[in-house]
Amino acid sequence: MLDTSIVIDALRGSTCYEPGKVSALTVVEVLRGIPEEKRAAAKALLEEAYSVVGITNNVMLDYCRLYDSSKEDGCLLPDADLIIAASALAEGEPILTKDDAFRHLEKYGLRLVLK
Repeated sequence: MLDTSIVIDALRGSTCYEPGKVSALTVVEVLRGIPEEKRAAAKALLEEAYSVVGITNNVMLDYCRLYDSSKEDGCLLPDADLIIAASALAEGEPILTKDDAFRHLEKYGLRLVLK
């Protein structure tokens, strides 16, 4: 599962394109930074380039588990990051990211690949 930071770097040409899965939330995060008149084309490109994982029942349940555990630990990540992490967990995929904050979620089963 590719985190938003990895997808944005690929779109900017900063890194090479890596095929894989992305959370629907990653698509939203990318699209909000694109001018409105270019969003439809960008969305189509993202859906062609990546396998988009929707917010399924398993993603919701994993999100709630991560939220509760992180809140209990006093290290709560933003909802967007938790949904992306929950998407990776639900799909049984590691998450490829530049964001070290995800490291906190490894103790809850998230497999992390830091770039």
